[in-house]
Amino acid sequence: HLGTIALGFVGLILLFILTSSYRIQRFLNFANPWNDGLGGLGTGYQLVHSYFAIAHGGWTGAGFGKSIEKYLYLPEAQTDFIFAIFSEEMGFFVVLFFLLFYLFFLWRILIVTFRAKDLFAKLIGIGIVSMIFIQAFINIGGVIGLIPLTGVPLPFISYGGSSLLLNCLSMGIVLSISREYSKQKVQKMLNETKAITNP
Repeated sequence: HLGTIALGFVGLILLFILTSSYRIQRFLNFANPWNDGLGGLGTGYQLVHSYFAIAHGGWTGAGFGKSIEKYLYLPEAQTDFIFAIFSEEMGFFVVLFFLLFYLFFLWRILIVTFRAKDLFAKLIGIGIVSMIFIQAFINIGGVIGLIPLTGVPLPFISYGGSSLLLNCLSMGIVLSISREYSKQKVQKMLNETKAITNP
């Protein structure tokens, strides 16, 4: 049954791609952005300049604020392609640290989530982790050419009001879950102390 569902899902994705010319072009750009008929200056322009930005950063980066691609070369540098600009300015080592920090951040949210006694709180926490991880994967994957570009912002990093507001609200929920666990832990310790002092 799972194989049939998977085949149906793949079929729907192919149908979704093939029914629109711009989706077909986006998929072709993902496969080879230089093969857009203009040597990377047509529809593959964004991805090509994203590659240039990452390559220019090298191991140690061009330096903070010294990106070349963000000045009229890479469109939407502050939103969709902020990871490429960050890579250009900071370099491979800082980007690697940034990605590890992202994973550590999500892992800490998961720890807070699984400590919660309430099933609803656990489900919300898992949903928040999934939302942040999927958005980050889609953004970074699109910028480095791992998946087709979609225009999804990078959580907590991309410029934008609604995305940042939603992420901050999500962190407020996580903090609330953590606070509830801390309250329960303190109450348990108080009860144990009372039981010891008043046998």
